[in-house]
Amino acid sequence: MRATIDEARQGLAEGGIPIGSVIVHSGKIIGRGHNRRVQKGSAILHGEMDAFENAGRQPAKVYRECTLYTTLSPCSMCTGAILLYGIKKVIVGENKTFMGEEELLRSRGVEVTVLQDPECISLMENFIADKPVLWNEDIGE
Repeated sequence: MRATIDEARQGLAEGGIPIGSVIVHSGKIIGRGHNRRVQKGSAILHGEMDAFENAGRQPAKVYRECTLYTTLSPCSMCTGAILLYGIKKVIVGENKTFMGEEELLRSRGVEVTVLQDPECISLMENFIADKPVLWNEDIGE
């Protein structure tokens, strides 16, 4: 989870939204990323999507053996990517500030663990309070 928080902090330092993600295979990070919608002018570069992009092309078998870590509960777009690539385990930093599609993941056999990590919660609470318009844009409101 430390690597996801580091990614989130990097995104915030770049003027973006503090959400980070890493994809781990056999104990090794194969993809890491953070929300870069603002930095890249992107409609889709959420933290999880950036981690997938940075992991690159992998055999389906590799993704099925991975664990995805994310600082925030995955939205419907990121959930779709998790399901598409067959990720079986997702570790979520927190879902207090935003509840994503955890139930959909669970209904499709994905093991979801929510940590309610105080640092993840604080990052998002502070960001949402400071930049509510940008936050609402990110979640499609």
